[in-house]
Amino acid sequence: MTNPRIDGAADTLTGKAQSAIGRLTGDSRLQLDGRLNEVKGKARDAYGRVIDGLEGLVEKAPREYQGRARQGLEFARRKPLLTTGIVAGLALLLSGLGRRR
Repeated sequence: MTNPRIDGAADTLTGKAQSAIGRLTGDSRLQLDGRLNEVKGKARDAYGRVIDGLEGLVEKAPREYQGRARQGLEFARRKPLLTTGIVAGLALLLSGLGRRR
């Protein structure tokens, strides 16, 4: 497991605990913080899974493309929020193109 996956699992667990304590004490703010941490943890875990999958694809790529692929992967590791934004923007753009007929 990579660091984003470990951090994601920890955030998810923390969020579940906060949410449960908030429910027991009737503290709606603590419940909300717990739910937000849980969602953040799940997002980090998903990001880590994607990075792990991409590492496998880089190894399978032809030799002449592996250097560029590794550079892109390192960029994704250094700038996770920017990478997520770029991917989300591309997904919106492609989904919009798919609907036009």
